Amino acid sequence: MATRPRQLALRLRSWGGRRPGAGRPPHPGRRTVPHRRRAAHAARCPAHVTLRAARGIPSLRGHRVFAAVRAALAASSGPAFRLLEWSVQADHVHLLVEADGPTAFVRGCQGLAIRVAKAVNRVRGRAGAVWGDRYHARGLTTPRALRHCLVYILQNWRKHIPGARGLDPRSSAAWFGGWRLAVGPAPGPPPVAPPRTWLARVGWLRHGRLGVDETPRGAPGTVRR
Repeated sequence: MATRPRQLALRLRSWGGRRPGAGRPPHPGRRTVPHRRRAAHAARCPAHVTLRAARGIPSLRGHRVFAAVRAALAASSGPAFRLLEWSVQADHVHLLVEADGPTAFVRGCQGLAIRVAKAVNRVRGRAGAVWGDRYHARGLTTPRALRHCLVYILQNWRKHIPGARGLDPRSSAAWFGGWRLAVGPAPGPPPVAPPRTWLARVGWLRHGRLGVDETPRGAPGTVRR
């Protein structure tokens, strides 16, 4: 007796859709900033912004490179976007900024990043990407959070340079007016803009001025208050 042929299911390979483990594997080391929609910037709140250099970029604290970075930072403020404080480390930059709204914030951060990147490439005689990732931003909504951020930015070199004392010469610390003790005259015009938000002008002072011996949380030799 003849057998009836059995129809086999044809499985089609699909390259679409989300699959476990799909995509380019992440590079080892620090995680990148997720490519998701950022929270809209609130004009009443300053923000902590971090830019990280790409691999192969020479130290941003080197004399010639830092001079170019400093000039670019000093020129980055405008009517709707203001750079309040900053520090330049070997492979990243910390910034405290204000903006009059979400659009001004995004454009200001992007413009600052481009301006600094062009300055680094110009002084090094190179072309290509300077930043290894998108900028990271965090809004600061309370006086205490802003004070912690000021310590973190202005004294960040203590996390990276053992035995660092005093004020970081690769930061805006010399122009900062919130130190507990007088630190002497600043060398030249300020490379920062005056704050306009209540939090950055007077709000953070509720928790006390900064001491030159304070260290960011988690760094060796942290001074607890």
